Amino acid sequence: MCNPRMKSNVVSRSVFLDFLPRSCQAVATVAKGLVMIGMVATVAVATPAEANPKYSGIVIDAKTGKVLYSEDADALRYPASLTKMMTLYLTFEALEAGKIRLDTRVPFSKNASSEPPTKLGVGVGKSITVEQAMLGLITRSANDASTALAEFLGGSEERFARMMTQKARALGMTRTVYRNANGLPNTAQVTTARDQARLGIALRQHFPQYYDYFSVQSFRFGKQVIRGHNRLLGTVRGVDGIKTGYTRASGYNLVTSAVADGRSVVGVVIGGRSGASRDQQMRKLIATYMPKASRRGGGELIAETKDAPTLTAETAGKVATASVTGSLDLPENGPVPTYRYNESRIETAYAATSASASEVVGKRALAATLKIQREAAVPPEDLTEQGDTSGTLDELTTSSTVASETMPSGWVIQIGATPDKGQAQDLLSKAKDQGGKALSSAQPFTVAVNSGSQQLYRARFGGFDNQDRATAACKALKRKGFACWASQQ
Repeated sequence: MCNPRMKSNVVSRSVFLDFLPRSCQAVATVAKGLVMIGMVATVAVATPAEANPKYSGIVIDAKTGKVLYSEDADALRYPASLTKMMTLYLTFEALEAGKIRLDTRVPFSKNASSEPPTKLGVGVGKSITVEQAMLGLITRSANDASTALAEFLGGSEERFARMMTQKARALGMTRTVYRNANGLPNTAQVTTARDQARLGIALRQHFPQYYDYFSVQSFRFGKQVIRGHNRLLGTVRGVDGIKTGYTRASGYNLVTSAVADGRSVVGVVIGGRSGASRDQQMRKLIATYMPKASRRGGGELIAETKDAPTLTAETAGKVATASVTGSLDLPENGPVPTYRYNESRIETAYAATSASASEVVGKRALAATLKIQREAAVPPEDLTEQGDTSGTLDELTTSSTVASETMPSGWVIQIGATPDKGQAQDLLSKAKDQGGKALSSAQPFTVAVNSGSQQLYRARFGGFDNQDRATAACKALKRKGFACWASQQ
């Protein structure tokens, strides 16, 4: 039974026709025509929530954090393969820290090899490179490669899922819970459109040297050429990624980043009824809201901070089923999740200053090098026995990441990174002079990181007892023109 109701938002009425039930689409189309010719004045298209209870969407200005559009953006949804965005985030983080390299071999256990399609089909005891695994996640959305990375980086997929959830909290994703690395169905694995947009922004801003992988549309794997699922790449101006997803419970999902004319947005569509309607929805959102994004800003980083109260796996399991069918009934006991960012703005730490220029330049230089490497076809996959790659990441010892001084524990702040250690130390000295009381007891130190083909020196201050003091120091430095973000060491 189609029961449309009036809604004042004209953009919603025109944009969401693709998400109406098929029985309502004809009615909506006819009604729209009648209104246009003046024969009926009271007929309106159904609201998105009625049209498709799974639907959630959001568009965020990636330069300012301003929410340009939202529709049920905080409702719990199943992420499906959007999950792999966090798997890739932790992979990029391990690469940047020097714990792994692009050519590090990732072994496939029986558990990883037996994951259902889509998959690369790597046999038990075989291995592929980290780069091939990343490309497999981005193009084919390979479930087996996701699990293999999780086991390699975390020791087990269960432990890696806890790492994923912990990282989600650090990024301010307060309503996301991960239970696996690939997005295969699990009723306790939930997210929101807003959280996924936040993750999309973080991937671009934290890892510009690796973000370009999301624009890869195909790669050669052994004797086959694997092509991606993202149909907006190469067809919508400015689109450079990020990730698609689908399960029967979630519907068709998409996170998209687009940059054009000095503007940058990240959009999320969750719960499309088909891949085509999902893609069309995203095209309309980008066309509508990209011109409204700001040309100002840039160099911003989403601050990694702890958030509480938050959604637990137990709570997620109780409410997820109701949520994806159109209602969200929070449990009677336990806290209601809250947000550190409001409807109009995601909390970001940003500063387009010379202090952050060295980090941006260094990462962009590395990104350019990686792009050149990827323009040549990825070498045919050489399946090898597991051999010496059987250990987990925690068991590996590397010399590629070295703390230049004693690394303090607790909360630290980072104000930049540069290929030259002397420049990093100079940056710390200048910040110390201008930081005032906020940095009076802070300990400056640098961390050498061999990231891919380039070594960077991170400029950091430690010795903060808690998040509030670290955040206060960042605020003081940003008032002086420094870039800054806080993290728990």
